[in-house]
Amino acid sequence: MKNSGTLDDLYETILERFSSPPESSYTSSLAQKGIDRILKKIGEEATEVVIAGKGGSREELIAEVADLFFHVLVLLGFREIRPDEVYAELARRSGVSGLEEKASRGAAR
Repeated sequence: MKNSGTLDDLYETILERFSSPPESSYTSSLAQKGIDRILKKIGEEATEVVIAGKGGSREELIAEVADLFFHVLVLLGFREIRPDEVYAELARRSGVSGLEEKASRGAAR
């Protein structure tokens, strides 16, 4: 099953929650707490992905990766970065050796 628009649709919903926050919106409350809280959640979710990846079930890993994707989209929305900018970066890297691409980022710094 291919759901290429799912992340984009979720991103748009996140932006709606930012601009017109419903009272019971987790997304709105997270954004109101600011960047430090959003980053903390990403760290927590990334750790849960690692744990599920190491010894969890397939379903646990899927659920944790979904949580991580969601929180990363919240961060992108908070920083006003559209997912298509990330897609473009991934496309730019396509066909380039991962080692070469990483070395080029180090040289640019």
